[in-house]
Amino acid sequence: MPPENLNMDEITEERRKALAASIHTISIEELKTLGEGLFPSFEHPWRATFFDFIKENSGATFHHATTHDSVHIIYCGAKDKGMWFLAGSGKGPLQAKGLAIMKQLAAGA
Repeated sequence: MPPENLNMDEITEERRKALAASIHTISIEELKTLGEGLFPSFEHPWRATFFDFIKENSGATFHHATTHDSVHIIYCGAKDKGMWFLAGSGKGPLQAKGLAIMKQLAAGA
């Protein structure tokens, strides 16, 4: 079995390429459907964060993209904020490097 790639710059570049290939504008309804799939339980601690983010920015344009390793990225350019989700595994806010990548990709989408 080959060793796992632990070079963060290479991982980021691979993910950036996958994001560039998959980025698209996503409607509020599509976001809600995605959120229901990611957080089917009302008790999930990130469910409220996800749906509040959508509600607070309902007039903004959102972008959605996925990486080659199934990480979902949601980005709102109006707020320059975003979230990442790996179903059943992890989630969190986009940090500066991820925000910069998504801002650049959304501008070209």
